[in-house]
Amino acid sequence: MRLRELREDRDLRQKDLANVLNVNQNTYSNYENEKTEPPYSVLKQLCLFYGVSADYILELPKGLPYPERNP
Repeated sequence: MRLRELREDRDLRQKDLANVLNVNQNTYSNYENEKTEPPYSVLKQLCLFYGVSADYILELPKGLPYPERNP
């Protein structure tokens, strides 16, 4: 995940992000170091905070097709 890159580009500390997400610093560190995955609600907060898509944070390739819905 690109969490460290996003954080460092904005000159923030892990503690700063932990406060934004209302988690402790160790929890955020585990997300950033990919020891644990952030829950959906935290991923959504991160997307809104940084102004990026979940695809970007999760390092998914560009142009993935959306599944077609059957009526």
